[in-house]
Amino acid sequence: MRHFTTSDFDFALPPELIAQHPAAERSASRLLDGSGPEPVDRVFRDLPGLLRPGDLLVFNDTQVVKARLFGEKPTGGKLELLVERVLEDGTVAAHMKVSKKPAAGTVLRMDGGFEAELLGRWPEAHGPLFHLHLSGDAYALMAAHGHVPLPPYIAHEDSAEDESRYQTVFARTPGAVAAPTAALHFDQTLLDALAARGVQRAAVTLHVGAGTFQPVKTESIAEHVMHRERYHVPQATQEAIAACRARGGRVVAVGTTSVRTLESWAQSGEASGDT
Repeated sequence: MRHFTTSDFDFALPPELIAQHPAAERSASRLLDGSGPEPVDRVFRDLPGLLRPGDLLVFNDTQVVKARLFGEKPTGGKLELLVERVLEDGTVAAHMKVSKKPAAGTVLRMDGGFEAELLGRWPEAHGPLFHLHLSGDAYALMAAHGHVPLPPYIAHEDSAEDESRYQTVFARTPGAVAAPTAALHFDQTLLDALAARGVQRAAVTLHVGAGTFQPVKTESIAEHVMHRERYHVPQATQEAIAACRARGGRVVAVGTTSVRTLESWAQSGEASGDT
């Protein structure tokens, strides 16, 4: 079996080709069709014609939360939190960007008038995540005072447009700090066209974490440690996949987050858990 290295994936990416704003219409984005002997440039609304009646599309229904929070230490030093996960007890695990990390027990004053008490490091993290207690419901505070966590390659501050466009049209389950980007190209008109074609839909949930932007620092790809993300495969989706396979249809995962969810479920046998 071939062992891949990071140099196997080197390619030139001119900065001017990185879109800083979305297309006016979601389904007007470009689509590369590799199903034939030669790749063909298409637009995303052509997708129904590339699928067959009876195929099943599996979408990730995670919803991006406004997980970037700004504030200051008691000394006045500015800081930024990126909430990675809201824990079962209501506390949060978050990345912290600050000149000097405060000590456990420090109460941080956050923009919007609420507080965040630093409890220490989050022990379950693979990376440098901090454990904090917010002075209120975490999801409500993020909705009211947070900022959209745009990817690091987007060079502008978040705006009202980003709240709707950096979100899929079928987002249902809050918890992601990054959007499942392949699914951003689907709009309701395209979903209706897929249904008319006889293509079925099912949903899984994987809450995309900030680790999705983590660089690969090892020379060998096999040595790279992947970050963990929470996933769930509903019973209805499990049944839809089984039915699709039984009738000879194709199960088409929309994007890498849906693929990772299905792989984690298949490998572990657990419908919910961490990847």
